[in-house]
Amino acid sequence: MAMMQQSSTATGVGGEQENYRFALVSLTSLFFMWGFITCLNDILIPHLKAAFSLNYAEAMLIQFCFFGAYFLVSMPAGKLVKALGYQKGIVTGLLIAALGCALFYPAAALATYGLFLGALFVLASGITILQVAANPYVNALGSVETASSRLNLTQAFNALGTTVAPYFGAVLILSVAVEASETLTQAQAEAEVVKLPYLILATALGVLALVFAKLDLPQIKEHCQSGEQGEVVHNGKTSALQSLHLVLGAVGIFVYVGAEVSIGSFLVNFLAQDDIAGLSEASAASYITYYWGGAMVGRFIGSAVMQKVPAGTVLGFNALMAALLVALAMTSTGTVAMWAILAVGLFNSIMFPTIFSLALRDLGPHTSQGSGVLCLAIVGGAILPLLQGVLADNIGIQHAFFLPIICYLFIMFYGVKGSKL
Repeated sequence: MAMMQQSSTATGVGGEQENYRFALVSLTSLFFMWGFITCLNDILIPHLKAAFSLNYAEAMLIQFCFFGAYFLVSMPAGKLVKALGYQKGIVTGLLIAALGCALFYPAAALATYGLFLGALFVLASGITILQVAANPYVNALGSVETASSRLNLTQAFNALGTTVAPYFGAVLILSVAVEASETLTQAQAEAEVVKLPYLILATALGVLALVFAKLDLPQIKEHCQSGEQGEVVHNGKTSALQSLHLVLGAVGIFVYVGAEVSIGSFLVNFLAQDDIAGLSEASAASYITYYWGGAMVGRFIGSAVMQKVPAGTVLGFNALMAALLVALAMTSTGTVAMWAILAVGLFNSIMFPTIFSLALRDLGPHTSQGSGVLCLAIVGGAILPLLQGVLADNIGIQHAFFLPIICYLFIMFYGVKGSKL
């Protein structure tokens, strides 16, 4: 094992490094697309909530079905990626995601909420496979010391997708729905406006699948060992789950995604409140760009900072700042509350890729399994927003934001202490 790793590192100095750069550039398109698609959920929630007369808890089933797929698909996806390799895993994920987007057409034609949830589940299953394949692949394309910085850089393009998506959704979904609802019923208007955006996405994902099937990407051999000759032992461990920093990292991913999605899901409704900003849905949707745009800027900054400052230290600081900003949004009104909650995106920025890379540290041949465990933990995006929806129905949107504060406090612990265990 040691000899193989040495050999891999040695060949990575010349042409291999060029291959790594090409692979990283290619992968940025994937990070952009799944960020774009995930953020569109924040537009779908208020839109479908109004169209189907849902309460907050029912509307949060959108996130429950989308992120619930991570819980059900992540472990099988880890095995799939280990068997097929990273590149074929990426192509498989793209094709399934394209199918999920295409299923929005019949769901919209029939104007049935349950069918929308089913289409979201299929779409999210494809995104899950992409996450399981692409994140550890980026992590492995270079030295261990710069893994967090590298993953933050590619995740910055994920944040670019989330920054662009609110404008796309506000123009093609929310604003069009307002015009359509003047002549059609709510269900009919909702059906008409959702078809085109998701057909465009299905086409784009299909094209990406074809491109990635043809690309010549480097293989990471030390991550692709099979168990045909018995259990694989690495650093005295036969499973990724025997590494405490991975297990705590999975909890960190769970609470981070839960906090980020909870805040994003309620932004439109939060900013629409009279004592906050009193914005219309379409206007509030455009402000989500500041939340996700902050994440994009923060990842570029974080990628540079973590070349000099330990990743765990940066993670702990950002988590503390995010908790303080959410607390300020809870206890204030008007523009102070509005900009406090939007500024959380800047400090969310480096959390997911940093937790991910810290948790995968030194897993070797167990990396695919570890990636599956971490992606399974993304189910926090299904559970915590639903819980916050129940809280919002009972104590109000603003007070329900205490839940993300608890999440950020755990992330601060992981950065300072848990990632070193």
